[in-house]
Amino acid sequence: MKAPVFTHDYALRFPTLTAPSHGEEHPRPQLVVLNEALALELGLDPEWLASPAGIDFLLGHGDKPVAMAYAGHQFGQLSPVLGDGRALLLGEWHTPAGDVVDLHAKGIGRTPYSRPGSDGRGTLASMLREYLHSEYLHAVGAPTARSLAVIVTGIAIQRQGFGSVPVQPAAVGVRAAASHLRIGTVQFAAMHLGEHAVNDLLDYAAQRHYPDVAKEPHPQERRRELFRRVMETQADTVAKWMRLGFIHGVMNTDNTTLSGETIDFGPCAYAENFDLDTCYSSIDTGGRYAFGHQPDIVHWNLAQFAQAIVPSLGLDWAQEAVDSFPAIWARAHAAEQARALGVSPADTEILNGWDEVLSAQHPDLNSVHRALADADEGALRDLLQAPEWVAQWRGKATPPRNPRLIPRNLRVEEALQAATNGDLRKFNALSGALQQPFAEPDPIFLQPSGDGLAGYRTFCGT
Repeated sequence: MKAPVFTHDYALRFPTLTAPSHGEEHPRPQLVVLNEALALELGLDPEWLASPAGIDFLLGHGDKPVAMAYAGHQFGQLSPVLGDGRALLLGEWHTPAGDVVDLHAKGIGRTPYSRPGSDGRGTLASMLREYLHSEYLHAVGAPTARSLAVIVTGIAIQRQGFGSVPVQPAAVGVRAAASHLRIGTVQFAAMHLGEHAVNDLLDYAAQRHYPDVAKEPHPQERRRELFRRVMETQADTVAKWMRLGFIHGVMNTDNTTLSGETIDFGPCAYAENFDLDTCYSSIDTGGRYAFGHQPDIVHWNLAQFAQAIVPSLGLDWAQEAVDSFPAIWARAHAAEQARALGVSPADTEILNGWDEVLSAQHPDLNSVHRALADADEGALRDLLQAPEWVAQWRGKATPPRNPRLIPRNLRVEEALQAATNGDLRKFNALSGALQQPFAEPDPIFLQPSGDGLAGYRTFCGT
């Protein structure tokens, strides 16, 4: 087994946006789950990753890991200095396909950016939650960071509010992402490093994620086009969330990527019944990031991005660009709803009727998507109580390819509770089903959570 060679281009190019750090010592590290399919896709050797040397590297004990600096609006309040308080960028990996991905470990202990009182650790349940949900999002085609591994550390930590298990095993989650550049990264540069650093960061983002944009020779137009692309990719991503019923749970600007990938969604869940007010995150006490607020929040976050780079864009242009987002969102939303229904985005009457029916009836989304895929008119009439709309839809639709299951919240909790107690059988079964979302699953995974979601809360493990 030969150790892979990682690069550290980001840390070398932006030393003022990183802080060298290492993972804490872990007394009894043990690999809980390794995503061998992802490892092979990336060109990494699963055998090496599972070896003592590989696990040591994944825990942040390599030669050049760094904590990344960023700022951010957290629940609407600006924090000028944040950063990886329990995570490390292990390095960049160049895949056989020619892509560059970040490898990033979370829960490794304290870093120079740790908040007062933080131990820098995370629970096994929170890391497994992110594994389940990120791999599901990938399987259904939503842009997302991917989960590579989860490792228990041999340390017990105490957290409030997780079922009946106040003392839990600590764990490290390792993910691969197109990058970890966030709106909050740019905000940090704008507040602390100046316009030159901001422009360097924007050009790096263009090179990394939008290489055609990077070829634009005029600096201001290059940065304007980058901003347009970020708006479009974020709109597309959130539209996919809304089609599926996914609730990110913590849509701060430091969790909004320039690549458009879903990232840092520790307290995520699903609105099993279509209800725009659904909110399960224990830290979102005001419902700021409720299911139906997500399009408005990503618009707000993009406005903060524009504000941070106004000197690079021009004030009037920036305002006009931000004001154009509702039209961008409408196109993305229509495209995803059309995909769910098997109709054209131009079928506005059907799409508008669909939005009205969902809001009026609050149907179970998983059941509705299955009925649409099966063209089951009887089931649709029962679920939607809208026979005229169903008849209109049937006259225009080609049965869509919808996922046949979503991560039912109580099934996820059962798997995480069992895993916390040392039994991975439910986790493995659920993980296997969620990674094949277009196959017919075991019926147990289709059972609605129903009244069991009364008082339901999700936790991010900090």
